[in-house]
Amino acid sequence: MQNKMKMELLAPAGDLEKLKIAVLYGADAVYIGGEAYGLRAKAKNFDIDTMAEGVKFAHDHGVKVYVTANIFAHNPDFEGMADYFKAVEAIGVDALIISDLGVFSVAKEAVPNMEIHVSTQANNTNYKSAQMWYKLGAQRVVVARELSMKEIRQIRDSIPEDMEIEAFVHGAMCISYSGRCLLSNYLAGRDANKGACAHPCRWKYHLVEETRPGEYMPIEENERGTYIYNSKDLCMIEHIPDIAKAGIYSLKIEGRMKTPFYVGTVVKAYRQAIDDYFADPKLYEEHLPYYLAEVSKASHRDYTTAFYYGKPDGNQQVYTNNSYIREYDFIGMVQEDWNEETGFAWVEQRNKFSVGEEIEVMPAQGDSYAMKVTEIRNQNGETVASAPHPQELLQVKFEKPVKKFDMLRKRPSDVK
Repeated sequence: MQNKMKMELLAPAGDLEKLKIAVLYGADAVYIGGEAYGLRAKAKNFDIDTMAEGVKFAHDHGVKVYVTANIFAHNPDFEGMADYFKAVEAIGVDALIISDLGVFSVAKEAVPNMEIHVSTQANNTNYKSAQMWYKLGAQRVVVARELSMKEIRQIRDSIPEDMEIEAFVHGAMCISYSGRCLLSNYLAGRDANKGACAHPCRWKYHLVEETRPGEYMPIEENERGTYIYNSKDLCMIEHIPDIAKAGIYSLKIEGRMKTPFYVGTVVKAYRQAIDDYFADPKLYEEHLPYYLAEVSKASHRDYTTAFYYGKPDGNQQVYTNNSYIREYDFIGMVQEDWNEETGFAWVEQRNKFSVGEEIEVMPAQGDSYAMKVTEIRNQNGETVASAPHPQELLQVKFEKPVKKFDMLRKRPSDVK
Protein backbone atom coordinates (compact mmCIF):
# COMPACT_ATOMS: atom_id res chain seq x y z
CA MET A 1 0.00 0.00 0.00
CA GLN A 2 1.31 3.42 -0.90
CA ASN A 3 0.80 4.90 2.54
CA LYS A 4 2.77 2.29 4.52
CA MET A 5 6.03 4.19 4.06
CA LYS A 6 7.38 6.72 1.62
CA MET A 7 9.54 4.20 -0.21
CA GLU A 8 10.80 0.68 0.39
CA LEU A 9 14.47 -0.15 -0.17
CA LEU A 10 14.59 -3.79 -1.28
CA ALA A 11 17.95 -5.56 -1.12
CA PRO A 12 19.26 -8.89 -2.43
CA ALA A 13 20.37 -11.62 -0.03
CA GLY A 14 22.06 -14.65 -1.56
CA ASP A 15 22.78 -16.23 1.82
CA LEU A 16 22.29 -15.66 5.54
CA GLU A 17 25.36 -13.44 5.94
CA LYS A 18 24.24 -11.15 3.13
CA LEU A 19 20.73 -11.02 4.57
CA LYS A 20 22.09 -9.81 7.91
CA ILE A 21 24.28 -7.23 6.18
CA ALA A 22 21.39 -5.95 4.05
CA VAL A 23 19.25 -5.60 7.17
CA LEU A 24 21.91 -3.86 9.26
CA TYR A 25 23.00 -1.52 6.46
CA GLY A 26 19.53 -0.13 5.91
CA ALA A 27 17.20 -2.30 3.81
CA ASP A 28 13.47 -2.16 4.48
CA ALA A 29 13.02 -5.59 2.90
CA VAL A 30 15.17 -8.35 1.43
CA TYR A 31 14.50 -10.91 -1.28
CA ILE A 32 15.96 -14.38 -1.01
CA GLY A 33 15.82 -17.70 -2.82
CA GLY A 34 14.90 -21.06 -1.37
CA GLU A 35 16.36 -24.34 -2.56
CA ALA A 36 13.79 -24.57 -5.34
CA TYR A 37 11.72 -22.48 -7.75
CA GLY A 38 14.01 -19.44 -7.89
CA LEU A 39 16.16 -17.96 -10.67
CA ARG A 40 19.53 -18.00 -8.89
CA ALA A 41 20.31 -21.70 -8.61
CA LYS A 42 24.05 -20.98 -8.24
CA ALA A 43 23.53 -18.76 -5.21
CA LYS A 44 23.92 -20.47 -1.84
CA ASN A 45 20.24 -19.82 -1.15
CA PHE A 46 18.29 -20.87 1.93
CA ASP A 47 16.98 -24.16 3.22
CA ILE A 48 13.98 -23.96 5.51
CA ASP A 49 16.09 -23.80 8.68
CA THR A 50 18.36 -20.96 7.51
CA MET A 51 15.34 -19.23 6.00
CA ALA A 52 13.63 -19.35 9.40
CA GLU A 53 16.75 -17.89 11.04
CA GLY A 54 16.93 -15.16 8.39
CA VAL A 55 13.25 -14.29 8.78
CA LYS A 56 13.60 -14.03 12.55
CA PHE A 57 16.67 -11.79 12.25
CA ALA A 58 14.96 -9.55 9.70
CA HIS A 59 11.70 -9.30 11.63
CA ASP A 60 13.58 -8.54 14.86
CA HIS A 61 14.93 -5.48 13.00
CA GLY A 62 11.60 -4.51 11.42
CA VAL A 63 12.59 -5.76 7.95
CA LYS A 64 10.45 -7.89 5.62
CA VAL A 65 11.50 -11.01 3.70
CA TYR A 66 10.30 -11.99 0.23
CA VAL A 67 11.05 -15.40 -1.30
CA THR A 68 11.51 -15.91 -5.03
CA ALA A 69 9.50 -18.61 -6.76
CA ASN A 70 9.81 -17.07 -10.20
CA ILE A 71 10.80 -19.97 -12.45
CA PHE A 72 8.75 -20.75 -15.50
CA ALA A 73 7.53 -24.12 -14.32
CA HIS A 74 7.46 -27.33 -16.32
CA ASN A 75 5.07 -30.11 -15.34
CA PRO A 76 7.39 -31.94 -12.88
CA ASP A 77 8.09 -28.70 -11.00
CA PHE A 78 4.68 -28.71 -9.36
CA GLU A 79 5.43 -31.80 -7.29
CA GLY A 80 5.85 -30.66 -3.69
CA MET A 81 5.31 -26.98 -4.54
CA ALA A 82 2.21 -26.50 -2.40
CA ASP A 83 3.93 -28.04 0.64
CA TYR A 84 6.95 -25.78 0.08
CA PHE A 85 4.76 -22.67 0.03
CA LYS A 86 3.04 -23.77 3.23
CA ALA A 87 6.39 -24.29 4.93
CA VAL A 88 7.57 -20.85 3.80
CA GLU A 89 4.41 -19.25 5.14
CA ALA A 90 4.75 -21.09 8.45
CA ILE A 91 8.15 -19.53 9.19
CA GLY A 92 6.79 -16.03 8.59
CA VAL A 93 7.97 -15.07 5.09
CA ASP A 94 6.13 -11.89 4.07
CA ALA A 95 5.59 -12.50 0.34
CA LEU A 96 6.31 -14.75 -2.63
CA ILE A 97 7.72 -13.41 -5.90
CA ILE A 98 6.10 -15.32 -8.78
CA SER A 99 6.12 -15.02 -12.57
CA ASP A 100 4.32 -18.14 -13.82
CA LEU A 101 0.52 -18.24 -13.82
CA GLY A 102 0.49 -21.93 -12.85
CA VAL A 103 2.79 -21.29 -9.89
CA PHE A 104 0.60 -18.32 -8.96
CA SER A 105 -2.48 -20.58 -8.89
CA VAL A 106 -0.73 -23.12 -6.64
CA ALA A 107 0.28 -20.34 -4.23
CA LYS A 108 -3.22 -18.85 -4.07
CA GLU A 109 -4.66 -22.25 -3.23
CA ALA A 110 -1.94 -23.36 -0.79
CA VAL A 111 -1.34 -20.06 1.03
CA PRO A 112 -4.34 -17.85 0.26
CA ASN A 113 -3.46 -15.23 2.89
CA MET A 114 0.13 -14.70 1.72
CA GLU A 115 1.16 -11.68 -0.35
CA ILE A 116 2.18 -12.38 -3.92
CA HIS A 117 4.43 -10.05 -5.91
CA VAL A 118 4.47 -10.55 -9.67
CA SER A 119 8.05 -10.86 -10.90
CA THR A 120 9.54 -8.73 -13.67
CA GLN A 121 9.90 -12.07 -15.50
CA ALA A 122 6.17 -11.85 -16.19
CA ASN A 123 6.82 -8.95 -18.61
CA ASN A 124 4.81 -6.37 -16.72
CA THR A 125 4.80 -3.61 -19.31
CA ASN A 126 1.29 -2.15 -19.09
CA TYR A 127 -1.51 -1.21 -16.73
CA LYS A 128 -3.95 -3.77 -18.14
CA SER A 129 -1.78 -6.71 -17.10
CA ALA A 130 -1.21 -5.09 -13.69
CA GLN A 131 -4.96 -4.71 -13.26
CA MET A 132 -5.44 -8.38 -14.16
CA TRP A 133 -2.82 -9.57 -11.70
CA TYR A 134 -4.53 -7.47 -9.02
CA LYS A 135 -7.87 -9.14 -9.77
CA LEU A 136 -6.17 -12.52 -9.39
CA GLY A 137 -4.91 -11.49 -5.96
CA ALA A 138 -1.45 -9.97 -6.43
CA GLN A 139 -0.38 -7.24 -4.02
CA ARG A 140 2.51 -5.90 -6.08
CA VAL A 141 3.82 -5.86 -9.63
CA VAL A 142 7.53 -5.67 -10.45
CA VAL A 143 7.58 -3.65 -13.66
CA ALA A 144 9.71 -4.64 -16.63
CA ARG A 145 13.08 -2.91 -16.90
CA GLU A 146 12.14 -1.82 -20.41
CA LEU A 147 9.72 0.84 -19.15
CA SER A 148 10.27 4.59 -18.99
CA MET A 149 9.38 6.84 -16.06
CA LYS A 150 6.40 8.10 -18.04
CA GLU A 151 5.07 4.59 -18.66
CA ILE A 152 5.47 3.64 -15.01
CA ARG A 153 3.57 6.76 -13.95
CA GLN A 154 0.77 5.81 -16.35
CA ILE A 155 0.58 2.37 -14.74
CA ARG A 156 0.52 3.93 -11.27
CA ASP A 157 -2.38 6.18 -12.27
CA SER A 158 -4.35 3.26 -13.71
CA ILE A 159 -4.15 0.63 -10.96
CA PRO A 160 -5.78 0.43 -7.52
CA GLU A 161 -4.19 2.58 -4.84
CA ASP A 162 -3.33 -0.41 -2.67
CA MET A 163 -1.39 -2.16 -5.43
CA GLU A 164 2.34 -1.46 -5.21
CA ILE A 165 4.89 -0.91 -7.95
CA GLU A 166 8.40 -2.30 -7.56
CA ALA A 167 11.23 -1.47 -9.97
CA PHE A 168 14.92 -2.25 -10.32
CA VAL A 169 17.08 0.79 -9.63
CA HIS A 170 20.59 -0.64 -9.41
CA GLY A 171 22.70 -3.51 -10.68
CA ALA A 172 23.39 -5.69 -13.70
CA MET A 173 21.12 -5.45 -16.71
CA CYS A 174 20.00 -8.55 -18.62
CA ILE A 175 20.32 -8.50 -22.41
CA SER A 176 16.91 -10.14 -22.92
CA TYR A 177 13.42 -8.82 -22.42
CA SER A 178 12.65 -8.79 -18.69
CA GLY A 179 15.34 -11.42 -18.24
CA ARG A 180 13.60 -14.06 -20.35
CA CYS A 181 16.69 -15.30 -22.20
CA LEU A 182 17.28 -18.30 -24.48
CA LEU A 183 21.02 -17.78 -25.02
CA SER A 184 22.24 -19.78 -22.03
CA ASN A 185 19.97 -22.73 -22.71
CA TYR A 186 20.90 -22.80 -26.39
CA LEU A 187 24.65 -22.25 -26.08
CA ALA A 188 25.43 -23.95 -22.76
CA GLY A 189 22.46 -26.19 -22.02
CA ARG A 190 21.72 -24.24 -18.85
CA ASP A 191 18.20 -22.85 -18.55
CA ALA A 192 18.16 -19.19 -17.49
CA ASN A 193 14.46 -19.42 -16.77
CA LYS A 194 15.04 -22.17 -14.22
CA GLY A 195 17.92 -20.54 -12.38
CA ALA A 196 21.00 -21.86 -14.20
CA CYS A 197 22.07 -18.97 -16.47
CA ALA A 198 25.66 -19.24 -17.76
CA HIS A 199 25.67 -15.49 -18.61
CA PRO A 200 26.68 -15.80 -22.29
CA CYS A 201 25.80 -12.11 -22.65
CA ARG A 202 29.15 -11.42 -20.94
CA TRP A 203 31.20 -13.60 -23.32
CA LYS A 204 33.52 -12.23 -25.99
CA TYR A 205 32.29 -12.74 -29.58
CA HIS A 206 33.92 -12.75 -33.04
CA LEU A 207 32.30 -13.10 -36.44
CA VAL A 208 33.21 -16.26 -38.42
CA GLU A 209 32.31 -16.64 -42.10
CA GLU A 210 30.88 -20.08 -42.91
CA THR A 211 33.39 -21.05 -45.62
CA ARG A 212 36.42 -19.75 -43.69
CA PRO A 213 36.40 -21.54 -40.32
CA GLY A 214 39.04 -20.37 -37.93
CA GLU A 215 39.19 -16.85 -39.36
CA TYR A 216 37.86 -14.63 -36.63
CA MET A 217 36.73 -11.24 -37.86
CA PRO A 218 36.08 -8.48 -35.34
CA ILE A 219 32.53 -7.20 -35.29
CA GLU A 220 33.78 -3.71 -34.58
CA GLU A 221 37.11 -1.95 -34.50
CA ASN A 222 38.85 -4.04 -31.89
CA GLU A 223 41.12 -6.95 -32.81
CA ARG A 224 40.30 -8.72 -29.56
CA GLY A 225 36.67 -9.18 -30.54
CA THR A 226 33.61 -7.58 -29.02
CA TYR A 227 31.23 -8.12 -26.14
CA ILE A 228 28.16 -7.37 -28.25
CA TYR A 229 25.61 -8.20 -25.52
CA ASN A 230 27.43 -6.74 -22.52
CA SER A 231 25.33 -4.01 -20.91
CA LYS A 232 26.42 -1.32 -18.51
CA ASP A 233 25.06 -1.52 -14.97
CA LEU A 234 21.92 0.30 -13.93
CA CYS A 235 22.33 3.11 -11.38
CA MET A 236 19.48 5.42 -10.41
CA ILE A 237 20.79 6.86 -7.15
CA GLU A 238 20.95 10.33 -8.74
CA HIS A 239 17.28 10.16 -9.75
CA ILE A 240 15.38 9.47 -6.52
CA PRO A 241 13.00 12.45 -7.08
CA ASP A 242 11.92 11.11 -10.47
CA ILE A 243 11.44 7.63 -9.02
CA ALA A 244 9.17 9.10 -6.35
CA LYS A 245 7.19 11.13 -8.89
CA ALA A 246 6.68 8.03 -11.04
CA GLY A 247 4.93 6.34 -8.11
CA ILE A 248 7.47 3.57 -7.60
CA TYR A 249 7.07 2.25 -4.07
CA SER A 250 9.80 -0.38 -3.84
CA LEU A 251 13.35 0.36 -5.08
CA LYS A 252 14.98 -2.96 -5.93
CA ILE A 253 18.72 -3.59 -5.97
CA GLU A 254 19.91 -6.47 -8.16
CA GLY A 255 22.59 -8.84 -6.89
CA ARG A 256 21.88 -12.08 -5.00
CA MET A 257 25.13 -13.42 -6.50
CA LYS A 258 27.11 -10.36 -5.39
CA THR A 259 29.51 -10.12 -2.43
CA PRO A 260 28.59 -9.00 1.10
CA PHE A 261 30.68 -5.89 0.45
CA TYR A 262 28.59 -5.02 -2.62
CA VAL A 263 25.35 -5.49 -0.69
CA GLY A 264 26.45 -3.38 2.26
CA THR A 265 27.99 -0.61 0.17
CA VAL A 266 25.08 -0.17 -2.24
CA VAL A 267 22.32 -0.58 0.35
CA LYS A 268 23.89 1.96 2.68
CA ALA A 269 24.30 4.54 -0.10
CA TYR A 270 20.68 4.21 -1.26
CA ARG A 271 19.47 4.30 2.35
CA GLN A 272 21.25 7.62 2.85
CA ALA A 273 19.98 9.01 -0.46
CA ILE A 274 16.35 8.08 0.21
CA ASP A 275 16.41 9.37 3.78
CA ASP A 276 18.05 12.63 2.74
CA TYR A 277 15.54 13.18 -0.06
CA PHE A 278 12.51 12.74 2.19
CA ALA A 279 14.10 14.82 4.95
CA ASP A 280 15.04 17.68 2.62
CA PRO A 281 15.31 17.55 -1.20
CA LYS A 282 17.99 20.25 -1.07
CA LEU A 283 20.11 18.08 1.21
CA TYR A 284 19.76 15.24 -1.27
CA GLU A 285 20.85 17.50 -4.14
CA GLU A 286 23.90 18.63 -2.20
CA HIS A 287 24.96 15.05 -1.52
CA LEU A 288 24.56 13.66 -5.06
CA PRO A 289 28.33 13.40 -5.74
CA TYR A 290 28.77 11.57 -2.42
CA TYR A 291 26.08 8.95 -3.17
CA LEU A 292 27.57 8.19 -6.57
CA ALA A 293 31.07 7.97 -5.14
CA GLU A 294 29.87 5.54 -2.47
CA VAL A 295 28.06 3.10 -4.79
CA SER A 296 31.10 3.23 -7.08
CA LYS A 297 33.25 1.78 -4.31
CA ALA A 298 31.59 -1.59 -4.93
CA SER A 299 32.72 -3.39 -8.08
CA HIS A 300 30.62 -2.35 -11.06
CA ARG A 301 30.56 -1.76 -14.78
CA ASP A 302 30.05 1.73 -16.19
CA TYR A 303 26.65 3.09 -15.17
CA THR A 304 23.54 3.76 -17.22
CA THR A 305 19.93 4.82 -16.60
CA ALA A 306 18.83 2.17 -19.13
CA PHE A 307 15.22 2.64 -20.30
CA TYR A 308 14.07 5.13 -17.68
CA TYR A 309 14.61 8.18 -19.90
CA GLY A 310 13.97 6.70 -23.32
CA LYS A 311 15.18 3.91 -25.55
CA PRO A 312 18.87 3.05 -25.00
CA ASP A 313 21.34 3.51 -27.81
CA GLY A 314 24.76 1.93 -28.31
CA ASN A 315 26.18 3.92 -25.42
CA GLN A 316 24.49 1.57 -22.95
CA GLN A 317 26.74 -1.34 -24.01
CA VAL A 318 30.37 -2.12 -23.13
CA TYR A 319 31.89 -3.59 -26.29
CA THR A 320 35.56 -3.86 -25.39
CA ASN A 321 35.61 -5.94 -22.20
CA ASN A 322 33.48 -7.67 -19.59
CA SER A 323 35.55 -6.71 -16.55
CA TYR A 324 34.39 -4.78 -13.52
CA ILE A 325 35.59 -1.42 -12.23
CA ARG A 326 37.08 -2.02 -8.79
CA GLU A 327 38.06 1.18 -7.05
CA TYR A 328 38.15 -0.43 -3.60
CA ASP A 329 39.00 -3.87 -2.24
CA PHE A 330 36.92 -5.51 0.46
CA ILE A 331 39.59 -6.46 3.00
CA GLY A 332 37.75 -7.58 6.11
CA MET A 333 34.61 -7.88 8.20
CA VAL A 334 34.37 -7.34 11.94
CA GLN A 335 33.30 -10.56 13.69
CA GLU A 336 32.85 -9.29 17.25
CA ASP A 337 32.22 -5.89 18.78
CA TRP A 338 35.19 -3.74 19.75
CA ASN A 339 36.92 -4.46 23.05
CA GLU A 340 37.02 -1.13 24.83
CA GLU A 341 39.84 -2.19 27.18
CA THR A 342 42.29 -3.40 24.51
CA GLY A 343 41.14 -1.39 21.47
CA PHE A 344 41.12 -4.57 19.40
CA ALA A 345 38.32 -6.31 17.50
CA TRP A 346 38.27 -9.68 15.73
CA VAL A 347 38.23 -9.34 11.95
CA GLU A 348 37.81 -11.97 9.25
CA GLN A 349 40.24 -11.12 6.44
CA ARG A 350 38.85 -11.04 2.88
CA ASN A 351 41.84 -9.49 1.04
CA LYS A 352 45.40 -8.79 2.12
CA PHE A 353 46.18 -5.70 4.18
CA SER A 354 49.22 -4.73 6.20
CA VAL A 355 50.37 -2.65 9.14
CA GLY A 356 51.03 0.92 8.03
CA GLU A 357 48.37 0.94 5.32
CA GLU A 358 45.54 3.46 5.19
CA ILE A 359 42.15 1.76 5.13
CA GLU A 360 38.51 2.80 5.44
CA VAL A 361 36.07 1.53 8.04
CA MET A 362 32.51 1.30 6.73
CA PRO A 363 30.16 0.89 9.68
CA ALA A 364 26.62 -0.32 9.19
CA GLN A 365 25.45 2.91 10.81
CA GLY A 366 27.22 6.25 10.63
CA ASP A 367 29.82 7.75 8.33
CA SER A 368 32.78 5.81 6.95
CA TYR A 369 36.19 7.02 8.07
CA ALA A 370 39.85 6.48 7.23
CA MET A 371 42.41 5.05 9.64
CA LYS A 372 45.94 3.69 9.56
CA VAL A 373 46.48 0.06 10.55
CA THR A 374 48.83 0.22 13.53
CA GLU A 375 48.71 -3.34 14.89
CA ILE A 376 47.52 -6.79 13.82
CA ARG A 377 47.61 -9.95 15.93
CA ASN A 378 46.97 -13.53 14.85
CA GLN A 379 44.78 -16.03 16.69
CA ASN A 380 47.67 -16.87 19.03
CA GLY A 381 47.99 -13.22 20.05
CA GLU A 382 51.26 -12.79 18.18
CA THR A 383 51.95 -9.50 16.41
CA VAL A 384 52.09 -9.89 12.61
CA ALA A 385 52.93 -7.49 9.80
CA SER A 386 50.09 -8.34 7.46
CA ALA A 387 46.94 -10.37 6.87
CA PRO A 388 47.76 -12.50 3.80
CA HIS A 389 45.59 -15.57 4.28
CA PRO A 390 41.98 -15.67 3.00
CA GLN A 391 39.35 -15.65 5.75
CA GLU A 392 41.97 -15.68 8.49
CA LEU A 393 40.71 -14.49 11.88
CA LEU A 394 42.80 -11.63 13.23
CA GLN A 395 42.76 -9.02 15.96
CA VAL A 396 43.01 -5.50 14.57
CA LYS A 397 43.49 -2.36 16.62
CA PHE A 398 40.91 0.37 15.96
CA GLU A 399 40.83 4.03 16.84
CA LYS A 400 37.06 4.01 17.39
CA PRO A 401 34.46 1.41 18.42
CA VAL A 402 33.41 -1.05 15.70
CA LYS A 403 30.62 -3.62 15.66
CA LYS A 404 30.03 -7.02 14.15
CA PHE A 405 29.39 -6.79 10.39
CA ASP A 406 31.18 -3.45 10.03
CA MET A 407 33.40 -3.73 6.94
CA LEU A 408 36.93 -2.67 6.02
CA ARG A 409 37.98 -1.52 2.56
CA LYS A 410 41.01 0.03 0.87
CA ARG A 411 42.05 1.34 -2.51
CA PRO A 412 44.12 -1.18 -4.50
CA SER A 413 47.71 -0.03 -5.05
CA ASP A 414 47.07 0.44 -8.78
CA VAL A 415 44.08 2.77 -8.20
CA LYS A 416 44.89 6.40 -7.48
